[in-house]
Amino acid sequence: MPEENEFLTVLDYLYEKSLMLQDTSGFNKVLYFYLIDSFAHIDYTAGVYAYNFGSPKNIMGQEYLRWRIDEEKKGDRAKFPGFINWLRENHPEKFSELPSLWQMIYDTEDPASYRSFRIVIDPDSKKPIPPNFFYAIIDEFFEPEFLKSIYDEASLSTLFKTYCSQVS
Repeated sequence: MPEENEFLTVLDYLYEKSLMLQDTSGFNKVLYFYLIDSFAHIDYTAGVYAYNFGSPKNIMGQEYLRWRIDEEKKGDRAKFPGFINWLRENHPEKFSELPSLWQMIYDTEDPASYRSFRIVIDPDSKKPIPPNFFYAIIDEFFEPEFLKSIYDEASLSTLFKTYCSQVS
């Protein structure tokens, strides 16, 4: 019997998580957008490793991620990458509490990025990202303290509003 693809278990791990106990309508709209966006990039990257590139699952992921490119330019969403770097400079303690995927992807000093919608940690490496990385970043996004911080009047949301008022 063939061994199960280790990235299928990563996807199962992501899909077993839930925001059911959260009132997502109370989340800061921009932070919520980037939370869901991160889930989509995690799903897409693990999905490319688990299934062939042309699978319906991966095609659907590509279509969503293609749509979100225009969506991230709307309103205060476009300020999010700058906000992450502002946190690094002005509130390093809060920056260090962010999910590591946000730290890596949006920190201008980190080589990690989204490339062809995939999470790429080291642009010079051809190796797949290890499954343990995915488990760790998934857990970070579901940490109760992080989720509490993205409610509209909570700490991270308040800092985001402060940043937006300074750069508008």
